[in-house]
Amino acid sequence: MNSLFAGLPTTVFETMSRLAREHAAVNLGQGFPDDPGPEDVRRKAAEAVVEGWNQYPPMMGVPELRHAVAAHYRDWQGLDLDPEAEVMVTSGATEALAGALFALIEPGDEVVLFQPLYDAYLPLVLRAGGVPRLVRLVPPEWRLTEEALERAFTPRTRLVLLNNPHNPTGRVFTREELELLARFCTRSGAVLVSDEVWEHVIFDGLTHHSALDLPGLRERAVKIGSAGKIFGMTGWKVGFVCAAPELMRTLSKAHQFLTFTTPPALQYAVAYGLAKERDWFVSMRAGLQRSRDRLVDGLSARGFPVLPSSGTYFLNVDLAPLDPAARDEAFCLDLVRRHGVAAIPVSAFYAQEPVESVVRFCFAKTDATLDRALGRLEKATGKASDRLSPENVYT
Repeated sequence: MNSLFAGLPTTVFETMSRLAREHAAVNLGQGFPDDPGPEDVRRKAAEAVVEGWNQYPPMMGVPELRHAVAAHYRDWQGLDLDPEAEVMVTSGATEALAGALFALIEPGDEVVLFQPLYDAYLPLVLRAGGVPRLVRLVPPEWRLTEEALERAFTPRTRLVLLNNPHNPTGRVFTREELELLARFCTRSGAVLVSDEVWEHVIFDGLTHHSALDLPGLRERAVKIGSAGKIFGMTGWKVGFVCAAPELMRTLSKAHQFLTFTTPPALQYAVAYGLAKERDWFVSMRAGLQRSRDRLVDGLSARGFPVLPSSGTYFLNVDLAPLDPAARDEAFCLDLVRRHGVAAIPVSAFYAQEPVESVVRFCFAKTDATLDRALGRLEKATGKASDRLSPENVYT
């Protein structure tokens, strides 16, 4: 057995979802919406299964989807992509990430990562032979700083892996922060692999800035997107990879020997979905922002110090103002077992020096689900606002 994978623990998502099932808890842990996704997109997939081609599609993706991806990113992000040479379809963003790491680094190459980090990143970097260099982000702002990047980058840095918008923090990095990172990448000659799966799930009028639009990175960045996140259908596992032709030639070789292709019916349906009217995407964001605000208001009323969230399906609370000795893992275990609400301890997303006071909740749920969770949290905490002074609540 491979020692790396054999030694990995069960993921925190599987652990908390199992406990949620065992205790009939409201699951605000794992990040998936309550609803099944846009019906017209699902019907397009059903039609394509019944009436369309169900044998191997082209390895790079069906032309309809590759052209739709290029058109979508031109309209939304101002990117000029050649759909024939700079766009590839993968079986989800995780496959795209694995392929990029296997294609672009060799044993001993250093990879800059930002923690808290999505749980797949570190095992994939290590399996590809990379040496992780971790940048530690801390609440409440989770900012990229020049000092932290100076410590992480070395002459052996070959690749940087960034998630923006950022899971689990809900942070949307500013243009200034991204340009700072771009300067470090160009100075070191590193490739930036930019996991942008949450690019449409941003709030408060913010704009997503793609890595391919950063100074000096058009030829040395890999952009990864996800239909599952864009359309709220996390089980579809249709990803997009965009990169300059020289990079794409190697990326495609890794993809060829990982999954080779992605179900054609889903590809045709996603191509249809990406061409939907702009109002659909705006409305989707507004609906999720309303759900975010509903959970923020409910948690704040119950005395939880809520950290800012500008993107993704997630928001966080910091237990430290309530109790400096509080630990997120113990809190989450108690919450699901005694009070029937599942959340995720953010310390699980750190490989070193974890922040152990932050708990992540998923708000991509119906009003009824959120209200049921908030009712149980009322029983768990009482109305705790009298224990908090206003300056202890992040707003």
